[in-house]
Amino acid sequence: MQRPQLVKGNMQLFSVDQQRSQALEAHASSFASFKVAGNENPSVLICFASKTMNAGQITSKLHVIELGAQPGKPGFTKKQADLFFPPDFADDFPVAMQISQKYSLIYVITKLGLLFVYDLETATAVYRNRISPDPIFLTIEAPNVGGFYAINRKGQVLLATVNEATLVPFVSGQLNNLELAVNLAKRGNLPGAENLVVQRFQELFSQTKYKEAAELAAESPQGILRTPETIAKFQSVPVQAGQTPPLLQYFGTLLTKGKLNAFESLELSRLVVNQNKKNLLENWLAEDKLECSEELGDLVKTVDNDLALKIYIKARATPKVVAAFAERREFDKILIYSKQVGYTPDYLFLLQTILRSDPQGAVNFALMMSQMDGGCPVDYNTITDLFLQRNMIREATAFLLDVLKPNLPEHAFLQTKVLEINLVTYPNVADAILANGMFSHYDRPRIAQLCEKAGLYVRALQHYSELPDIKRVIVNTHAIEPQALVEFFGTLSREWALECMKDLLLVNLRGNLQIIVQTAKEYSEQLGVDACIKLFEQFKSYEGLYFFLGFYLSSSEDPDIHFKYIEAAAKTGQLKEVERVTRESNFYDPEKTRNFLMEAKLPDARPLINVCDRFGFVPDLTHYLYTNNMLRYIEGYVQKVNPGNAPLVVGQLLDDECPEDFIKGLILSVRSLLPVEPLVAECEKRNRLRLLTQFLEHLVSEGSQDVHVHNALGKIIIDSNNNPEHFLTTNPYYDSRVVGKYCEKRDPTLAVVAYRRGQCDDELINVTNKNSLYKLQARYVVERMDADLWEKVLHPENEYRRQLIDQVVSTALPESKSPEQVSAAVKAFMTADLPHELIELLEKIVLQNSAFSGNFNLQNLLILTAVKADPPRVMDYINRLDNFDGPAVGEVAVEAQLYEEAFAIFKKFNLNVQAVNVLLDNIQSIERAVEFAFRVEEDAVWSQVAIAQLRQGLVSDAIESFIRADDETQFLDVIRAAEDANVYHDLVKYLLMVRQKVKEPKVDGELIFAYAKIDRLGEIEEFMLMPNIANLQNIGDRLFDDALYEAAKIIFAFISNWAKLASTLVKLKQFQGAVDAARKANSSKTWKEVCFACVDAEEFRLAQICGLNVIIQVDDLEEVSDYYQNKGCFNELISLMESGLGLERAHMGIFTELGVLYARYRPEKLMEHIKLFSTRLNIPKLIRVCDEQQHWKELTYLFIQYDEFDNAATTIMNHSPDAWDHMQFKDVIVKVANVELYYKAVHFYLQEHPDLINDVLHVLALRVDHTRVVDIMRKAGHLHLVKPYMVAVQSNNVAAVNEALNEIYVEEEDYDRLRESVDLHDNFDQIGLAQRIEKLELLEMRRIAAYIYKKAGRWKQSIVLSKKDNLYKDAMETCSQSGDRELSEELLVYFIEQGKKECFASCLFICYELIRPDVALELAWMNNMIDFAFPYLLQFIREYASKVDELVKYKIEAQNEVKSKEKEEKDLIAQQNMYAQLLPLALPAPSIPGMGGPNAGGPYTAPAPMAGMGMPPMPPFGMPPMGSY
Repeated sequence: MQRPQLVKGNMQLFSVDQQRSQALEAHASSFASFKVAGNENPSVLICFASKTMNAGQITSKLHVIELGAQPGKPGFTKKQADLFFPPDFADDFPVAMQISQKYSLIYVITKLGLLFVYDLETATAVYRNRISPDPIFLTIEAPNVGGFYAINRKGQVLLATVNEATLVPFVSGQLNNLELAVNLAKRGNLPGAENLVVQRFQELFSQTKYKEAAELAAESPQGILRTPETIAKFQSVPVQAGQTPPLLQYFGTLLTKGKLNAFESLELSRLVVNQNKKNLLENWLAEDKLECSEELGDLVKTVDNDLALKIYIKARATPKVVAAFAERREFDKILIYSKQVGYTPDYLFLLQTILRSDPQGAVNFALMMSQMDGGCPVDYNTITDLFLQRNMIREATAFLLDVLKPNLPEHAFLQTKVLEINLVTYPNVADAILANGMFSHYDRPRIAQLCEKAGLYVRALQHYSELPDIKRVIVNTHAIEPQALVEFFGTLSREWALECMKDLLLVNLRGNLQIIVQTAKEYSEQLGVDACIKLFEQFKSYEGLYFFLGFYLSSSEDPDIHFKYIEAAAKTGQLKEVERVTRESNFYDPEKTRNFLMEAKLPDARPLINVCDRFGFVPDLTHYLYTNNMLRYIEGYVQKVNPGNAPLVVGQLLDDECPEDFIKGLILSVRSLLPVEPLVAECEKRNRLRLLTQFLEHLVSEGSQDVHVHNALGKIIIDSNNNPEHFLTTNPYYDSRVVGKYCEKRDPTLAVVAYRRGQCDDELINVTNKNSLYKLQARYVVERMDADLWEKVLHPENEYRRQLIDQVVSTALPESKSPEQVSAAVKAFMTADLPHELIELLEKIVLQNSAFSGNFNLQNLLILTAVKADPPRVMDYINRLDNFDGPAVGEVAVEAQLYEEAFAIFKKFNLNVQAVNVLLDNIQSIERAVEFAFRVEEDAVWSQVAIAQLRQGLVSDAIESFIRADDETQFLDVIRAAEDANVYHDLVKYLLMVRQKVKEPKVDGELIFAYAKIDRLGEIEEFMLMPNIANLQNIGDRLFDDALYEAAKIIFAFISNWAKLASTLVKLKQFQGAVDAARKANSSKTWKEVCFACVDAEEFRLAQICGLNVIIQVDDLEEVSDYYQNKGCFNELISLMESGLGLERAHMGIFTELGVLYARYRPEKLMEHIKLFSTRLNIPKLIRVCDEQQHWKELTYLFIQYDEFDNAATTIMNHSPDAWDHMQFKDVIVKVANVELYYKAVHFYLQEHPDLINDVLHVLALRVDHTRVVDIMRKAGHLHLVKPYMVAVQSNNVAAVNEALNEIYVEEEDYDRLRESVDLHDNFDQIGLAQRIEKLELLEMRRIAAYIYKKAGRWKQSIVLSKKDNLYKDAMETCSQSGDRELSEELLVYFIEQGKKECFASCLFICYELIRPDVALELAWMNNMIDFAFPYLLQFIREYASKVDELVKYKIEAQNEVKSKEKEEKDLIAQQNMYAQLLPLALPAPSIPGMGGPNAGGPYTAPAPMAGMGMPPMPPFGMPPMGSY
C-alpha cells in the first residue's frame, strides 16, 4: 500500500511547436539551456525531480532530458541521478527547482528546507544541506549571482548561491572528482582548478593532442593558460607538412571562443602581417576579436597607417594618435581628440609645423586653440610673434581680430599691437578696425600719434584727449571728410568745440565756413544757439549767420533769432528770403522788424507790406508808402494783397490829406472786394460819408444786396431827408436795427417804422416808452402775437405796464378783428397772472355782444378765470353760459373744491357717474349718492356706490349694491372684505352671481372655502362633482392651514394628494389612515412627519413602520435618531435601527448610528456590533462617540481598523486596564508613524509588564534608536532586564549597546562573551574598557585588556600587560603586528634578561621582518644564544641571496633589451631629423633632452628616440608621453 503521507507529484509538459502535451510524474521541474560540444546551437533541456512509490519502495530521482534534438548535430545524452533523503526527511519531497545558467548547476529545494545541488551536464551530486528550518513554498532564480531566492513560512527571504572560491577545491578534494572540478572551473570561470588545468594541458600537449590542448587553454578558468608561455609552447612545435600549424589551431580556437588578449592579438597580427593578409586584421577589428594596444598599432603601421590610427585610438595611445594626425595634417582632429581623451599635446610645435606650409591653416589652428575649454594653451602674444617673425601681417591680424572679440581689459597690449602693426603697414586696415569699434582697452595716446603720422586725422582726433593736440590736427581740413569732422565735434565738450570752431574760422574763414555752419546746425543744442550766433557775429559773418539760422529757424520760436535771420538775409541781399520769412514766420518781433525794414529802405517794399499787413501796421505802412511816393505799392497792396484793409488805407490817406480823386479811384478799383462796413465807419468817423455816394449807388446798380451798402445809402437818404419813409418801408435789404438806431435822435417815428419792419422788439419798446408812444406800442404788441414780447411788457417790473394795458383794452383789442390776436392777448394776461384785468377784458368781449360773445374758448376761459380769481361769480356764469366744456370745467371746479358747482355742471351735462363721484368722494354723502342712484337707476352709478360702501366697511350693503349693478369686476376686493368681515353667507350669494359671468379659479376656490367656513361640507362634495376650475391643491392647503381638516380631507382625497392627506389625518389623530396615505405618498418627508406624530402619540408600532422608510435615507437618519432620543425612546430607537439592518437598502449610516446607540445605551453589545460590521461603519464618527463614552477597548479596536495605529497605541497605554492585550499591542506598535511612541511603549512595559519588555523590543528592533533604549533602561536601573534584546541587536555595532553589554559581561565575568563582543563589535570606548578591566583579578579579563590595547594601536601598553601576566606569545604577536622595530628589539632584550631562550628564538621568528640582523646576532653572541639565533640567520642569508640573484638577472635582461632596440633607433634617426627641420626659423628651438639648447654652445644633437614608437618624441613643453590605457 502507498504511504498516506507521501505527496504525489504530477505536471504536464506542453510543446508549443507541436501543440502536444505529455504528463510527467514529477514534483518540481525547470528548463535549461546547455551548449553541447560540437554543436554551436545550445540545446534545450528539461530537468525534473520526482519521488514515487514503486513496489513498496520510495524512489527519488533527478532526470535531465533534451527537448527537441537537433538533427545532424551532437545531442545531449539523457542523465538521471538519485535524490537521497535522510531518514528524518523520509516524508519530504521536492517543491521547487532552479537552474544556474552561470555555473550550470541544478538546485532542487524540498518542502522541509533541504537543498540538493547537481551538475547540469553530468547530473552528478555536488552538495546537500538544509538551508531553512521552516518549510519553503516559493523560489525564484537569482541570475546575477548564479543562485536563487526562497521564501519560507516565516516570511524570511533566503538567498542561496555557491562560494566561488571553495566550490572547485571542494569538488576536487572532498568529492575527488577532478573532471567535474575542471568542467565547473571552465564553465563558471572559477578559481581552484589551476593546477588541474595546467596538469591536463601538459598531458594533452605531451600526447600531441594540440587541438584539445588549444581548446583547454582557450577555456581555461580565469585565463590561466592564455599566457605568452603557452604561445611560445605552440610556436616551438614543429610544423608537419600538410597540417595546420598548432599555433594557428590555437589562435583559431581562441577566435571562435571570444576575444583575444593584448599579447595574443599582437602575436596573431604579426603572423598575419608577415603573410600580408591585412583584410583579416580589418575583419577581426570590426568583429572586436582583437584587443588593441600601442604595440599592435606599431606593428600594423608598417602596412596601413589608417588601420594603425584606429588601433591607436582604441588603445588610447594618445601620443601615437596625435603623431598620426600630425602626419596626416589633420590638425583640427588633434584638438578634438585631445579634448576627448584629456591629453595635452605640444601645441606650439604643431603650430610652427603648420605655419611653414599652410599659413591660413595655421590661423585656423590657432583660432581652434583659442576656443578650447580652459583657455588657449599657448599665449596669444607668442602666437602673434610667430606670425610676425615670418612677416605674416595679415594672418596675425586675422588671428588677433578673432581672439580679441570679447574686448577684455587683459588684452589691452594685444589690441594696441594689432592696431600698431597695421597703422605702420596697412593704415586702411587699421582704419577699418577702428571704425568697427571692437576694441576699447588699447593705448589710445600711442594709437593717436600713429594715426596722425599715417594721415588718419579723424582717428587721431578721436583718440587725442588734449586740446592742443586736437587743435593741431583739426586744421587739416583739406584731408578730413567734412562729415567726419562734423561728427567729431559731437564728441567734444561745449567749450572745446567752440575753441576749435574759432580756430578754424581764424585759419580760413571762407574755406571752413561751411564746416562750421554744418557743425553749428548739427550740435546747436549742445553748443547753444546764442554761442553760435555770437561766434558768427564776432567774425561779422552774416553769411554764416544766414545759413545757420536758416537751418534752425523752423524749429525755433525765439523772436530774436527770427529777427537776426531777417537782418542777415537783408544784409546778404536775400530779399526773397526776407519776403518769405516776413510772410510765413509767426515769431519775430513785428515792431522791431517794421522799424528795421523802414530804416533799411529796401528797394522792394513787399517785406514791409507783409509785416504791416500781418500785424496791423497798415496806417504806418500807408503813411510810409505815401510819404516815400510809393503809390504803386499802395495800389498793389489794396488790389492784390489785402483788399479788406482798404478802409484803413483810405482812412490814413484822408488823414494825410490825399486828393479825393486818388481815393475815389482807389475805391472804385477795388469795388466789390472792398468791405463796405469798415469803409463807411472810417468815412463816417471823419464826416466824409458823402464821399461814398457814387460808390454805393454803383454797387446798388450792380444788384448788390449787401446790408452794409443799403445801411450806408439809407443813412445818406435820411440825412438828406429825401422821402425817408418810403425807403424804410420799401427797401428789404437794410439792417432795421442799425438804421433805426441812426434815426432815433433824428425822428423817433422813423425809428418805429424801421424797428417794426425788422421786428426789433426791444428797440421799439424802448423808443416808444422813451417818447410816450404807448398807442403805437399797444398796436405793435397785439399785432406781433409774441408770447415773449407779451411777457416782457406785462412784467411787474415794467413801469409802463398800466399805460400799455389801458391802450390794449381801450384801443388795440377793440380795433382787432383777428381771433388769434385776441387769443394771444388773453393767454398773455393769464400767463402774467392778471385775473382781474383778464375778467374785465373777457366780460367786455363775451358778455357785451361782441363778435366773440359765443366763443367756446372764451366762455371756458371766463369760467376758469372766475374759478381761480372770483369763485362767487362761478355759479352765475354756469347758469348764464351754455357753450363751454362741461367735463373739463367740472374737473377744474372739483380741483378748486367748488363741489356744489362741479355737481351742478355734471348734472347739467348728464354726467351721472362724475356727479355721483363728487357726492361720494368730495361731498362724502353716501345717503345722497344712494338717493341719486335710485333716481337715475344706472348700473355704473350703483357700481360706484357699491365701491364706496365697500371702502366704508358696509360689506353687506356693498354686496347688495354690486348685485343691483350686476358688477363682477370687483370680486377680489369683495372677497377680501367679506373674509375680513366674516360674512360668508352674503359672499356665497355674490360668488354665485359672479360665477355666472366669469370663469376664474379664484372664484371657484373662494366659493369652496366659503362653504367650508359655514360648514356646508355636502355642498363642497356636490361642487367638486360639478365642472369647476378651482385650484383644489391651493384650496386644500388653505383649508389645512385654517385647521378646517375635514374639508381639507375631502379635497386631498379627491385630488389624491396622499402626502397632504397623511398630514391631515395626523391632525385628525387617524394614525392608521395616515400610515396608509404615507405608504401611497412614499415620500421621505411624509414618512418622517407621520413617524414623529406616531412617536408623540406613543404609537411605536406604526412609528417603526414609518421609521424604516425614513432611515434608509442618509440625510434623514440623524434627524429621526435625535427625535427619538429627545423623546427618551431609546429602546424603541434601537429596535428600529436593528430592524433597519436587514433592509435591502441598509447603508453605512444605519450601522454607524446603531453603534452610537449601543455605545450610549447598551455598551455590552457594542464590541460584537463593531466586529460584525466593521467594514460598514463610519469609524471616525464611532471613534468620537467611544471616546466620549470611555469605551477604551472598543476604541482601540476601531483605531486599528481605521489604520490609526498611533492613536490605538496611545489609547492602550493610557487605558491599559481596559484596553491592553500583549499580542494586539505588538501588532499595533510596529505600525505607528510617531517614533516617540516606541519609547513611550518601552516606559509603559517597564512600568507595567517588565517580564514582556524583551518581546516588545525584539519587535521594535528595526525601528528604535538602540542608544536611546539603552539610556532609558540605564536611567531606570534595569539594564540587565533587556540583555537578550541587546544581544540580538549588537550586530548593528551601536556604541551604547556595545558598552552596556560589555559592562554586563564584566560584571558577570563572562570573558568569552566579552572577547567575542570586542572582536566583532568595535564601536565603544575601547581605552576606557581596557583601563577598567586591566585591574581586575581575573587573568582572562586582563588578557582581553591587552588585546584591546593592541587593537587600539597602543602597542606598548599591550606588551607591558602581556609581559606582566607572562603571556609571552601575546606580547610577540603584538610586536609583530605593530611594525615597530624598537618594541621588537626591546622584547628580545627582555627575554634575554629573563633567560627565556626559547622565547628569544620564537620572537626572532615571529618578528622576523622587524628585527635588524646585526642586532639579533649581537644580542645572541653577547648572551651566548647563537644556537637559538641560527635558524633566523639561515633564513636571512637565503632571502638576501635570492634578492641579489634577481637584481643580476634584471640587469642582464635590461642590457639585452637595450641592445635589441639599437637597430630600431638608428632607423628612426632620419625621421627624427625630418621633424627637427620643422622647427621655426625665426624662433629659437626649445631645449629638449638630447638636443642642444639655445645656450648649449654645441652642435645639434638628435634626441633619444622613444622606444617602440614610429615618431619622434614630443618636446618637453608639451605633455609627457602617456602610456596606453
